[in-house]
Amino acid sequence: MTVKIVIPTPLRQFTNNQDAVMVEGETVGAVLFRLTENNPALRRHLFADDGRIRGFVNVFVNNEDIRFLQKEKTPVRENDVISIIPSIAGG
Repeated sequence: MTVKIVIPTPLRQFTNNQDAVMVEGETVGAVLFRLTENNPALRRHLFADDGRIRGFVNVFVNNEDIRFLQKEKTPVRENDVISIIPSIAGG
């Protein structure tokens, strides 16, 4: 399946300034892994050392938070849109 991944502005420097990338995969985890294979500097921003998606990175498939679906195992379909939304802290 080919899906579109929307890249947030702070992470575009790791994807040649692209605001979206087309990637193939069967699950959210597989798609994000392939994204980081193609853009290795992005990996540390998305994944912790144990291979899990970092807690402060929110991922949505077609506007649905994967934390309420099957997390990284959430299946994707052709033309789905994955959005990466990093949390912003401040004070």
